[in-house]
Amino acid sequence: MPVLVITGTGTEVGKTVATAAVAAAAVAAGRSVAVLKPAQTGVGPGERGDADEVARLAGAVTARELARYPEPLAPATAALRAGRAPVRPPEVAEAAAKLATEHDLVLVEGAGGLLVRFDADGGTLADAAKLLGAPVLVVATAGLGTLNTTELTARELRSRELDLLGVVIGSWPTAPGLACRCNVTDLPEAAGAPLLGALPEAAGALPPATFRSMAPEWLAPCLNGTWNAEEFTAREAPAPFARGS
Repeated sequence: MPVLVITGTGTEVGKTVATAAVAAAAVAAGRSVAVLKPAQTGVGPGERGDADEVARLAGAVTARELARYPEPLAPATAALRAGRAPVRPPEVAEAAAKLATEHDLVLVEGAGGLLVRFDADGGTLADAAKLLGAPVLVVATAGLGTLNTTELTARELRSRELDLLGVVIGSWPTAPGLACRCNVTDLPEAAGAPLLGALPEAAGALPPATFRSMAPEWLAPCLNGTWNAEEFTAREAPAPFARGS
């Protein structure tokens, strides 16, 4: 798996912090890692973007952006309003493939959800994943609404014959409510793919050294971690509902 594409079920789902955790776990396992952010929006010159945040949390990783637009909008719209050239899926695939010749693992972090447009032609992260032949990791929220957005994302990936590696919960609450707890068992069913991790709430606010040491505990072995889905489910999911006679 030299290239892994990471998308979210929407915005503000914990995608960047999850990407940092995957990077940190891979680095801890002795792998060289690069993170590629095709289109960074909502960040001005000299400010830290998502790839920089991954590097801050994960440590020794190569961070690269292809384009940066100042307004916090979808990349195609942000590029148009800024009067700048958009990023196109072939450019993303080319950059990721080049990084893969120099690193053991390349993480391509999208902007928002899977079908957010990069350009006026409708190019998306899904198109880049197709060109790369890369698996996709989906970062989802824990609470109400996540089953719908996760299943829609999973269905779109399968319609494009893309490999859905699994789902990571981007922020697991310190005190999860019933919906979150039920979603532990419902999310894999909705996605048709395994649950591969759960990051604790506010993980991105941890000191970087602490984040790096703990990251493998939040992710499954296929992501270079030690997290166990069965143990997590047994601990967090509610007991089966017993119907009356």
